Amino acid sequence: MATRRQSEEDGGLELADRPQVKRPRRFNVVFHNDDYTTMEFVVHVLTRFFHKSETEATQIMLQIHYKGYGIVGVFTRDVAETKVAQVMGYAREHGHPLRCTAEPEGFGEGEEDS
Repeated sequence: MATRRQSEEDGGLELADRPQVKRPRRFNVVFHNDDYTTMEFVVHVLTRFFHKSETEATQIMLQIHYKGYGIVGVFTRDVAETKVAQVMGYAREHGHPLRCTAEPEGFGEGEEDS
């Protein structure tokens, strides 16, 4: 959309372009399955850092367990990276090797599970 402003040279109107505002790119926070982090700890982290209900956290944990990964939330880049850092730090403090990443939304879509 353009706005009109007065041109000083000819007394006419000229159009000035408005900058297009894009929505910030969104990032998925993804938990990855491992053989050591307990299911109970994953549910605890989901309720603590992502404010999931116990039922919702359990469903996500089972998806992570059976599929190998699970998207736990979609955020702007800064928020996603902060969540990853918080979760990874908390997991290390408690002796769990839980892996959590922030990936651009749409990254890896269309890949077949094997």
